[in-house]
Amino acid sequence: MTRAALLVLADGRFPAGGHAHSGGAEAAVKAGRITGAASLEEFCRGRLHTTGLVSASLAAAVALGLDPVSLDEAADARTPSPALRTAARRLGRQLMRAARAAWPHPELDALAQRFPKGSHQPVVLGLTARAAGLGPADAAYCSAYESVSGPATATVRLLSLDPFDATAGLARLADDIDRVATAAAEAAARAVTEGVDSLPAASAPLLEVGAEAHAAWAVRLFAS
Repeated sequence: MTRAALLVLADGRFPAGGHAHSGGAEAAVKAGRITGAASLEEFCRGRLHTTGLVSASLAAAVALGLDPVSLDEAADARTPSPALRTAARRLGRQLMRAARAAWPHPELDALAQRFPKGSHQPVVLGLTARAAGLGPADAAYCSAYESVSGPATATVRLLSLDPFDATAGLARLADDIDRVATAAAEAAARAVTEGVDSLPAASAPLLEVGAEAHAAWAVRLFAS
């Protein structure tokens, strides 16, 4: 495989189901925490350094070869909200379908059989990166970028935000993405000797609370 596989995996058009999820942005918009480009950027920065770091670390650890079942349990433990756990598994199931089509691999088949309703998305992402011949740093970068690109894209739709402004905000987060991806890859390397419990467990309570409220809405644009 070539490094170009990372471009395919990180492409927003890769059919992994992310377009149907807002990463908490829809709930934040309704609550008045995202009102425009500036507040969207701050929302994304906060998400990146909390749940983004956790997800990137899990993905990097799987890509490094740690047991995906143990890491799925670690993902569950780091996701208090039942609504977010459900969303993560739905996204994982959809990503698994795309991954097995793009990069057939027995490890993907085994994980799909172990979790027929879906493993957590970062776990599947890490194993997909591994199947595609990518490394833990690649998986971390892909996961970290997804943690901010999803909310940014969703907010463009939710607020009719200028996509140039949203993209400029993502560009300004580049240094933060570098730091988070590097920290995630380093955490994954430590987990080889220290165990999965040593992986980051940063939390974002407002995302958890917002997800539970969002799941109860009768009408919503995004699944989560």
